[in-house]
Amino acid sequence: MKTLIIGLGSIILIGLIAGMFIYENRDEDTLPQYQMDTGEPEDSSNATTQTEAQQEDLWPVDGDEISYSLQNEKLHITYDKGESWVTVPVEKDKLFAGEYNGNKQSLIDTSYILTEKQAAFLYAEGTNWEAQTVGIVYSEDQGKTWEKNIVTESFPALRFRKVDFVNDQFAYVILSGGRTMSQEGTQPYISEDGGKTWTQTNTPGTTRLVSDGAFINEKTGFLSYGTINPDQPDLYVTEDAGESWEMASFQMPVKYEPVFVTAEMPVKEEDHLSILVNQGPNGDYLGGKVKGKFISEDNGKTWDFSKEVQPNE
Repeated sequence: MKTLIIGLGSIILIGLIAGMFIYENRDEDTLPQYQMDTGEPEDSSNATTQTEAQQEDLWPVDGDEISYSLQNEKLHITYDKGESWVTVPVEKDKLFAGEYNGNKQSLIDTSYILTEKQAAFLYAEGTNWEAQTVGIVYSEDQGKTWEKNIVTESFPALRFRKVDFVNDQFAYVILSGGRTMSQEGTQPYISEDGGKTWTQTNTPGTTRLVSDGAFINEKTGFLSYGTINPDQPDLYVTEDAGESWEMASFQMPVKYEPVFVTAEMPVKEEDHLSILVNQGPNGDYLGGKVKGKFISEDNGKTWDFSKEVQPNE
């Protein structure tokens, strides 16, 4: 009996020694690690550093020398392909306010200017969506200094927006909004002091949806209408800076009457104006991309057909 007890004791002792040996030589990487909750906040210095690094890591939206970024919920501009950046003093959401918001990954076409000499951005603000203030923030020294000015104190449900400077002093803004089905209001504004103050002009009176608009000098401007099922060009011209407007006339060859239906904006060519008229959203003539070129020798009041223009011309 005594021998049996001694034998069992020896076996237990050997087991304990073996267990201690295995424990001391275990692979710690295979064991789960637990951290006691002390109630103290964790050290977030590393996370903060990573966040700051990410916010500094801006990328231009394209490969151009002069470009912009909408990362980190701010608008930044660069003049050296992203080597250095300037933050534009406007909230990102205000750049997309209104009925039409774009994709918010890139700025709305024609709502801004970004060149070597000028940076300008339209924005809208205000809690009342039906009567928002529309303004412009712009710089003439590559973002070293900025100016903010009001274009209009109240504008309803902004859809189309366009800004451009014809020269150092004369600029224009064209807005549309308050859309109901296929009707809306369109309003041009002009500035004769480099964007500091803005004056509302008269309008053609039509309530069709505007597709584009522009002034080519201080007196001559155009508004083109028809974005939903257009059947012919609907272009208006002013020769007195928006005091009065008249509908332009197109001498359209019969062959092209159902084809070329939406007028783009005229450009100066030598001693006359030229304009391209596209096929609208539903065009299918030769793939839908061919345009008609028209010439005007009376400052945009009448237009004569010149030729077809291929997409790659």
